[in-house]
Amino acid sequence: MTDLTANDAAIDAMVDQVHFGDNGLITAIAQQHDTGEVLMLAWMNRESLTETLKTGRVCYFSRSRNGLWRKGDTSGHVQKLIEARLDCDGDAVLLLIDQTGAACHTNRRNCFFRSFGKDELKVIASPMAST
Repeated sequence: MTDLTANDAAIDAMVDQVHFGDNGLITAIAQQHDTGEVLMLAWMNRESLTETLKTGRVCYFSRSRNGLWRKGDTSGHVQKLIEARLDCDGDAVLLLIDQTGAACHTNRRNCFFRSFGKDELKVIASPMAST
């Protein structure tokens, strides 16, 4: 587990090395830390990445709401950050997380529940049972 107790200045210096796009966003891939399951893809801006690194709770930038989106605020399906990695070009982050409940807004474990079949998209995962 990565030590996420860096001070604010150290976090700011690390985030300064990120290449945010012209729209101020970077691609973020959420992956379950212990199984390797890819859960979702979302977007982060400087503020959401900084908050995630400072708090250990994953926060994204919602393009549709044009604001911060703290995963789990309404669903309770929180993502706890275990480790964050920056790719070689500095333009994508991989978030190794501990996912509580469903990662997808469709109440599925992950957002990649449709498979390209020979003639159609096939649903390969059902929504999780409600608790």
